[in-house]
Amino acid sequence: MDTGTGVRIDALLTGAAVPYTRPGSRSAIAKSPRSGPVHIGEQGLEGDEQGDLRVHGGVDKAVHHYPFEHYAAWRAELGELPVLATPGAFGENLSSHALDESTVCIGDRYALGSAVLEVSQGRQPCWKLNDRFGVRDMARRVQGSGRTGWYYRVPQPGSAQAGDALVLLERPWPAWPLRRLMRLLAERVLDPEQLAEALELPLVPSWRTLLERRLASRQVEDWGRRIDGPAPG
Repeated sequence: MDTGTGVRIDALLTGAAVPYTRPGSRSAIAKSPRSGPVHIGEQGLEGDEQGDLRVHGGVDKAVHHYPFEHYAAWRAELGELPVLATPGAFGENLSSHALDESTVCIGDRYALGSAVLEVSQGRQPCWKLNDRFGVRDMARRVQGSGRTGWYYRVPQPGSAQAGDALVLLERPWPAWPLRRLMRLLAERVLDPEQLAEALELPLVPSWRTLLERRLASRQVEDWGRRIDGPAPG
């Protein structure tokens, strides 16, 4: 990306948590574009909610960014689903073109309006995508494709609006684009050298624990419940 002019943010989106598809579940995955300036705080965009705070939201998952050009790939794979007609299908807060998991690195810092965002982790998709798209293995497809999107923490709160540029300020880990790190996790790599190198990164606590356990146990974790979810009731 051009570090001088940045990448235009086409939409900022928020959503309310409502009862979801399975008993006891709630979700705010359905997001809608906002007009005018939106405050971005340490917990994310003002007016945005999460259905399950145990696994969504928080300072390390404050803002979710999903590239809109991925939508064309999903339409080619799944057909012209109505949910893919506009941004917000994947629960994203930011939608843009010309930026993806191969060009964004862990730890990147960006200016957006008067806020500063820092790339904290890639998205690990969960079963709620299966139900949103009506595709039984959608979460597995998202994980396998590498088209996951990513999260930011917000070291400097501020305000932004659609049309603002996301401008790169700092890239401390240029050898670690998100696609490389996400493949390490998703492909369930057990190579000690690669795991040790990844553990030098500023990982969120859950990812650090995951990789440390892999390194110590030489075993991979079971992601079935996260990806497939509870049995429909």
